[in-house]
Amino acid sequence: MAEPIAAPLDAAQGEVAELLSDLIRIDTTNTGDTSTSAGERAAAEWVACKLADVGIESQICESEPGRASLVARIEGTDPSRPALLVHGHLDVVPADPAEWSVHPFSGEDRDGYIWGRGAVDMKDMDAMVLALVRDWARTGVRPPRDIVLAYVADEEAGGKLGARWLVDEHPDLFEGCTEAISEVGGFSITVRDDLRLYLVQTAEKGLAWMRLTAGGKPGHGSFVHDDNAVTRLCEAVARLGSTRLPTVLTPPMRQFLDAVSEAYGIEIDPDEPEEALARLGGISRMIGAALRNTANPTMLDAGYKANVIPGTASATVDGRFLYGQQEEFERQLAGLIGEGIQREWLVHDQAVETTFDGPLVDSMVAALKAEDDGARPVPFTMSGGTDAKSFERLGMRCFGFSPLRLPPDLDFASLFHGIDERVPIESLQFGIRVLDRFLRSA
Repeated sequence: MAEPIAAPLDAAQGEVAELLSDLIRIDTTNTGDTSTSAGERAAAEWVACKLADVGIESQICESEPGRASLVARIEGTDPSRPALLVHGHLDVVPADPAEWSVHPFSGEDRDGYIWGRGAVDMKDMDAMVLALVRDWARTGVRPPRDIVLAYVADEEAGGKLGARWLVDEHPDLFEGCTEAISEVGGFSITVRDDLRLYLVQTAEKGLAWMRLTAGGKPGHGSFVHDDNAVTRLCEAVARLGSTRLPTVLTPPMRQFLDAVSEAYGIEIDPDEPEEALARLGGISRMIGAALRNTANPTMLDAGYKANVIPGTASATVDGRFLYGQQEEFERQLAGLIGEGIQREWLVHDQAVETTFDGPLVDSMVAALKAEDDGARPVPFTMSGGTDAKSFERLGMRCFGFSPLRLPPDLDFASLFHGIDERVPIESLQFGIRVLDRFLRSA
């Protein structure tokens, strides 16, 4: 059985929902353009005030006006130990209120959930950590090692104005940090009543957003035309969008598939693992994307009049590559795109991978099992990207560990950047208890 919750955590568990609601109400939409993005400075100042309320000093840094990140350090009891970075981003992707059941920036408390843009990605983790360290400050708790908190801007656009800028311009703020935790890991998948897999992110795919541009001979739309930029581009885009690249099993995904095979008592074909992963429900889409390199067309731009054949046409493609697969991915792209198409990187960043072992992982596993008798932590590769790409450059081992025990019927994967994003309040309280155990022993 799980040990009793320590009394000092009552305050943290009691205020986490309110903190999350308040943070969601600060619209921190990141459009990818500073002139149309909003709220990161206001959110950083809000966090600073909440920390100052309990005597924790912090520093706000701006890469551009309004693009603010906050860093604070909580001193541990053993200065000889390296520090641990706990980082989260303050920005969110856009949301259209017309598509939602509640206003996406309402932070509404409904049916045991907090609703709103960022409830899952990733203001839930921001609020859990904030509630916990505020509780520690009130009750005099000190972790065994320094904890560096970073609430950063611009993650949803690749982190150039947030984590990457901090790493390049203010690396001293992370002095001594050798390990880091952040989003998209530590959440549960229910196998049965007495068994839940908790997915801890030990790897994430590399980021390769690109613009493809085709050139051709402009002319009148009524003519027979054999050199059409739109046609050439669409053929390339169709090849990219319809081709499934080969399966590649990286070490963390082999470990994950082994755990799924054992938990469900099934054989998994390593060449066709998706059939078995379908048992995992909605999360199988996220997991399946981590079994291969991917390239998905997302935007098209061509022409200016119905009867004019344009001289150029362009497309934006979201490419992601597995750890160790960058060169192979570029070969795959070249073969699919073909001749006569120019490729320009819009955002290009590394894949990240570490191993599922060591004292930090042991602390994660112990903390989860202490709060859930049915917990079985397993590593996995995240198909998207996080600010780990930036912080890994400072030599840190980076993990996704934002612990949530989720209801079995919740389609968690669909909530990332999805409509009606929401998180159970009980899951937030569970996360605080796990983080408290973890950070006291890490």
